[in-house]
Amino acid sequence: MKSFNIDDISNQEGKIAIVTGANSGLGFETTKGLAKKGFLVIMACRDLKKAHKALTKIKKELSDADLKIIQIDTSSLKSVKAFADEFLQHYQKCDLLINNAGIMVPPFSLTQDGFEDQLGTNYLGHFLLTGLLLPALENTENSRIVTLSSIAHKKGKINFEDLQFKKRTYKKWDAYGQSKLACLIFAYELDRRLKAKGSKTISVASHPGVSLTNLWNHMPYGFKIISPIFDLFLSQSAEDGAKPTLLAALNNGVNGGDYFGPTGFNEMKGKPGKVHSTPLSKNMGIAKKLWSVSEELTSINYLD
Repeated sequence: MKSFNIDDISNQEGKIAIVTGANSGLGFETTKGLAKKGFLVIMACRDLKKAHKALTKIKKELSDADLKIIQIDTSSLKSVKAFADEFLQHYQKCDLLINNAGIMVPPFSLTQDGFEDQLGTNYLGHFLLTGLLLPALENTENSRIVTLSSIAHKKGKINFEDLQFKKRTYKKWDAYGQSKLACLIFAYELDRRLKAKGSKTISVASHPGVSLTNLWNHMPYGFKIISPIFDLFLSQSAEDGAKPTLLAALNNGVNGGDYFGPTGFNEMKGKPGKVHSTPLSKNMGIAKKLWSVSEELTSINYLD
């Protein structure tokens, strides 16, 4: 696959994309990139005030950007259902679903549905959203679903005996790794199931490397002091961090089940391209069990 440059992508006018968490960081840069290519981008955001500020900012740079805001909180199954209902009332097709919204290493809390916050927000909400929007995606030629994972998946494990950390001491990095491993397992399993059905929709995954966005808000004070040095050598901007997702969403050479990220040292930064994931992320037995558990927790069944 040749080096990705968004300027080489043809105009995509008439196509519709949904980006969760579109108002800041990676989601903001992804939204801007898609708008630049002519997509109608549905900015799926929890905070409407921040969403409108982000929309205004993009419009100042891209005056003809076609943007619409619909509220969603991926930590709430009720909110996810409301978003899907509103979207499907107005649109019968969807070319791109970017499962981007997420949180990273916050203090322990449970969502209103009783899920550990990172698992609920990063993974389970997107599992439900994808299922609800699948008819519109499959009704659209060459549609794609891009789910964001993280290099943190490499140390992640799915603890089926205690997914919500109700029986053990909460370790926020373990919880984050579990949620991002779940996202990647889901992306692979989703593509396997779409292929088995004969669907033309594909599922792929991406990760941003180490991109300093507002996800780092819960890091210790000491990290913030040394962050300028960290920024210089080991991380990249949100704009660069969004490039693997834009590649996954737009490039012609993408196949279902592909995984993209930065190709530099330890995938922390660098040019976007295909990257590898752990054997655990590709374990089909774990994938089938996770799918079944996810259906039970979110009360939706699809692609069975």
